[in-house]
Amino acid sequence: MISNVKACVLQGLSGYQIDVETDLTNGLPTFNIVGLPDVSIKESKERVRSALTNSDYDFPLSRITVNLSPASIKKEGSQLDLPIALGILAAKGEVEEIEEDVCFIGELSLDGTIKPINGVLPMVISLRDQGVKKVYIPMANQEECSYINDMDIFAMESLTVVVEHLNRKEIRSPIQVRDFNLDGVSKNYSMDFFEVKGQESLKRAVEIAASGSHNILIIGSPGSGKTMIAKRIPSILPELTFEESLEITKIYSVAGLNHEQGLIRHRPFRSPHHTISKVALAGGGRIPGPGEISLSNYGVLFLDEMPEFSKSALEVLRQPLEDGIVTISRANASLQFPSKFMLVASMNPCPCGFYGDPKKECKCSPGQIDRYLNRISGPLLDRIDIQIEASPVVYEDLKSINKSETSESIRRRVNQARKKQAERFKGLDIHANSELNPSQIKQYCGLTKAAEEILKMSYKKLSLSVRAYTKIIKVSRTIADLDGCDMIEMRHVAEAIQYRNIDKKFWG
Repeated sequence: MISNVKACVLQGLSGYQIDVETDLTNGLPTFNIVGLPDVSIKESKERVRSALTNSDYDFPLSRITVNLSPASIKKEGSQLDLPIALGILAAKGEVEEIEEDVCFIGELSLDGTIKPINGVLPMVISLRDQGVKKVYIPMANQEECSYINDMDIFAMESLTVVVEHLNRKEIRSPIQVRDFNLDGVSKNYSMDFFEVKGQESLKRAVEIAASGSHNILIIGSPGSGKTMIAKRIPSILPELTFEESLEITKIYSVAGLNHEQGLIRHRPFRSPHHTISKVALAGGGRIPGPGEISLSNYGVLFLDEMPEFSKSALEVLRQPLEDGIVTISRANASLQFPSKFMLVASMNPCPCGFYGDPKKECKCSPGQIDRYLNRISGPLLDRIDIQIEASPVVYEDLKSINKSETSESIRRRVNQARKKQAERFKGLDIHANSELNPSQIKQYCGLTKAAEEILKMSYKKLSLSVRAYTKIIKVSRTIADLDGCDMIEMRHVAEAIQYRNIDKKFWG
C-alpha cells in the first residue's frame, strides 16, 4: 500500500514543499529512503523505527521504500522524521486519510517525542505562501510561529498525540495567533550614553549613523572611548517593525539561536572576535547557514580593531554592504541570506596606537603605519558612510559636573527620524536612507541651490568617487531628517562632508 504525506525542506530562508511517498510491499524486511536524502535523513530510519516501537505501534516487517519527491531537490535536516513515521502508519492503515493541504515538520526522539528543529519559522511562512492551510510543528517551536496568521498551526509534543488527533480520538486546537507589539519590551540597557564623558562630535556621528543605518568607522588612540561608545549603540537603535522582527527571527531560527523565544524584539548587535574566518563571517559551511553578517540583519555588526581581522574576511563585506544580500553558491544550489546591517568599526591609527596623538609620541615607522592602514582596502573604506576620529578625552570632561545626554533622549530623536523615513518610503522595500539607490536618491533627496553648490565644490576639491558622492547625499538626507527638514540644506551637506575627510588624513 502507498501513502503520501506532505513535508518541507529548507534551502537558505526558503521552504519547499515535498511529498513523502511510502510504499509497503511483501519481501525481505528492508527500509530504504530515496530522493537525494542527506546523512541525517538516512539516519532517520533508526529514529523512526524506535519511535514507532516505543509508541506501541508495530513496525511493519515489509519492504519499506520512502521516496522524497521531487527527487531533484537535495533534502537536508531531521525535520522529515515525523512525516516518514506518519507515512508508514498511513500505509499500514493506522492513520486516517491525511488532507492534501496539510504539512508535518518534526524530529523524533527514540521514545516518540517530537523534538524542536531549526528553521521552523521560515518553513511555516513559505508553506503559507504556497497555499498550505494546516501545519504540524514541534511544541517547543510554537512561540516563534505564534504570530503567523492565515493558516492553522498545531504544536504537538509526541507522535502518539499527532496520530490520535488525526484519527479524531483526541482533537487538539491550533495555537492562538498573537498580535505583535512592543509593549512590555524592556528598554532598560546595561550601558547608557550618559556614562560617556566628552566626545560630543563622536556621539553626534553615532546618532546620525543609527538614524539612517549608515556604516561608521571610528579611528582613535587607545582609551579614547571607541569601544565604549560602540557598545552603547544598541541603546539608541530605533524600534523594530513587525516585518523587520519577522525577518530577523527567521535568520535566527535557521541558525538554531531562537528556540522557545518567540519573535526577536531587539535589533541584533554582533561583535565577532578578530580571529573569525570568512565563512563564519559571511555564512556557508557543509550545510550552508547564515554567518555573522546575516545575524546582524537590521542591526549592528561591530568589528573592534578592524585591521586585526584577516584581509580575506574583511573583503567578503564588500558585496553585502553594497547589495544587502549574501549569496552562497554551491554545486547543487545558490542560497541567499539578507544582510542589511549597519557596520560599526573601530581601529587605532597605527600599530602602537598613537599616530597623530597630541600628547603621546608614535613609535611606528612610516612603513609600519602604511602597512597597518592598508589592511583596510580602498574599496571597503569607500563603502563606509561616516569616518570620524575619536580624540583623547581631556581631564576637564571627566570631572565635569554637567550631565551627559541619556540614551533615551537620543533614541527619541532616532525614532522620529526613522518614522519620517518610513512615511517617505511607504510601499517600497526600503527601511532607511542608507538603502537608497541612485534613482531613489534623485527622487527623495532634494537639495537647495546652496547645498548643490557646496557638494559640487567638494566633489572636485576632494576628488570624491561616485560612491562617496552618493554616500554624502544619503548622510545629508539623514541629518535633514533629524532636523525635521524636507529639503537638504547647505548645513546638512557641510556636516556630511566633514565625515568623509578623515580618509584623506590617514590614507592620503
